[in-house]
Amino acid sequence: MRGARSLATSWPVAEKLWWEAPMERPGPCGGPLSAKAASFQDAVRTLNTLQTNANYLEQVKRQRGDPQTQLEAMRLYLARSGLQVEDLDQLNIIHITGTKGKGSTCAFTERILRSYGLKTGFFSSPHLVQVRERIRINGQPISPELFTKHFWRLYHRLEETKDDSSCVSMPGYFRFLTLMAFHVFLQEKVDLAVMEVGIGGAYDCTNIVKKPVVCGVSSLGIDHTGLLGDTMEKIAWQKGGIFKSGVPAFTVLQPDGPLAVLRDRAQQISCPLYLCPPLEALEEGGPLLTLGLEGEHQQANAALALQLARCWLQQKGYRDTGELKASRPSLPGQLPLAPVFQPTSHMQHGLRDTEWPGRTQLLRRGPLTWYLDGAHTTSSMQACVRWFRQALQSRERLGGGSEVRVLLFNSTGDRDSAALLKLLQPCQFDYTVFCPNLTEVSSTDNADQQNFTVTLDQVLLRCLAHQQHWSRLHEDQASPEPGGPAPLLLAPRPAHTHSASSLVFSCISHALQWISQGRDPVFQPPSPPRVLFAHPVAGSGAVVLQEAAAIHVLVTGSLHLVGGVLKLLEPSLSQ
Repeated sequence: MRGARSLATSWPVAEKLWWEAPMERPGPCGGPLSAKAASFQDAVRTLNTLQTNANYLEQVKRQRGDPQTQLEAMRLYLARSGLQVEDLDQLNIIHITGTKGKGSTCAFTERILRSYGLKTGFFSSPHLVQVRERIRINGQPISPELFTKHFWRLYHRLEETKDDSSCVSMPGYFRFLTLMAFHVFLQEKVDLAVMEVGIGGAYDCTNIVKKPVVCGVSSLGIDHTGLLGDTMEKIAWQKGGIFKSGVPAFTVLQPDGPLAVLRDRAQQISCPLYLCPPLEALEEGGPLLTLGLEGEHQQANAALALQLARCWLQQKGYRDTGELKASRPSLPGQLPLAPVFQPTSHMQHGLRDTEWPGRTQLLRRGPLTWYLDGAHTTSSMQACVRWFRQALQSRERLGGGSEVRVLLFNSTGDRDSAALLKLLQPCQFDYTVFCPNLTEVSSTDNADQQNFTVTLDQVLLRCLAHQQHWSRLHEDQASPEPGGPAPLLLAPRPAHTHSASSLVFSCISHALQWISQGRDPVFQPPSPPRVLFAHPVAGSGAVVLQEAAAIHVLVTGSLHLVGGVLKLLEPSLSQ
């Protein structure tokens, strides 16, 4: 790490980088970790050595010549683990893919069906704070004890059945967790499992399922172009790969090209595909539906979830599925419309009670309001900006005093961070803070936060590139394009701040310490090191933040960043 230390002296960052030896891992009360907790951490560390998602993507890219082999390999791993593909039919799976909102759609669907008294399994990715969030029973992450038990059982089984002629005895990180989810759900005897696709659909390892009960495709957009293709049509072809013959499938309104691809994919295999009517159609003549997740874009996710849940209930012989309303005719050549029905009380309660941390989430803490959204594509960032601006406009007006708006941002992988940052410009932030997705400079005390595929040098260089993009955008702002979105002016601006004020911190903890200035009643770390205020912007900004009547902080660009922030702001999530 000598290179990183020498670079730190010349980088325009808010602090110097001090590389400290990892300390002994403390337990919840400051003592050493218990054997039980250590066992869970050891399981997660071993899981981390298999592969991280970044390595998995690179491996798949290299093997794109025959992606079908990916599914065949997954079937072999499943057999080695003691299961056959046919065993998965017992899980009564709801399989959901999409670019935007697939996780929220899964959360809505799971919560609706749980409100009927059903025992639910829910597999999702990525996790925010702890890896066990990816495998949920009745909406709750499985316990550390259950995770540890199933992890080692599967790990040892795969070790025992490895082929000496093969150099790969273990599946990668995501494959392993998918296999583990199947085993957990079968052992726990869930009534149904909601399975979120990892990446794409056609060749995703969740797609070894042969007979799901129903499939769903949320809104499509551009993401993972190196793997899925660089057009919406190519991406739609990948997403439509989860369709199965005779298995009902639903999608929301899409652009004409991608929608036509989904329709053709469904027709080729005799999959009945339906277009969801808007949520307003289901509300006509009945009560307005309250959603547990904020943002206008959640209405499409909720509409899809209602159709998926209702279809599942009907397929399984349930009667309380909502009274049908007069259906709207489909136009020639278009997808048939899904039924318009009156959502039942169970459905209404499920939508209202849905929780999905890190997506359009608000935390109000004294003068600070944290706005958390893991948007990481251009379309999801547009939705995030709309939500943030609307939330600011609808908030309670303060009688006096200045308000400060702060952006905390990071972006990883092959995402176009410059395009994402440009979309954030209309929010008129006073300060913009960049940091890597590291809770602390050293994350060795928490295996859930470890990433073995990148060095601190690399992630800090990426943050500096983000800062440069932001500075260039500010320079261009002097001559705005005609017809562009107007800035959102909410309160008197502090006279000595401007939208070009930006800082880079080496970890999330230091970024939050500077932003909160000790004013968040929950996040109260030890006194920050003096180097946090060494940069002139950090020093003057600290005074502004200390005196502001209200501080609005938008955290976005990466779900992993949001997860790291939540880990510090909501300590209970780590227990």
